[in-house]
Amino acid sequence: MAVLKVLELMANSKKSWEDAAAKAVKKASKSVKGIRSVYVKDQSAVVENGEITEFRVTLKVTFEVK
Repeated sequence: MAVLKVLELMANSKKSWEDAAAKAVKKASKSVKGIRSVYVKDQSAVVENGEITEFRVTLKVTFEVK
């Protein structure tokens, strides 16, 4: 039986929500081993002068505890 733990992370990107999520996973994987899945809990964006300038995501990252 595997024991899993969930971390909640927030990240941002100038490009897209997908890029923000990828950045979060890449950074987390440097210190958290065994990441199994990512659930996008929330998405938001910053708007300036009628244009999106920043994409933000809140993720739940699931990993196995050894």
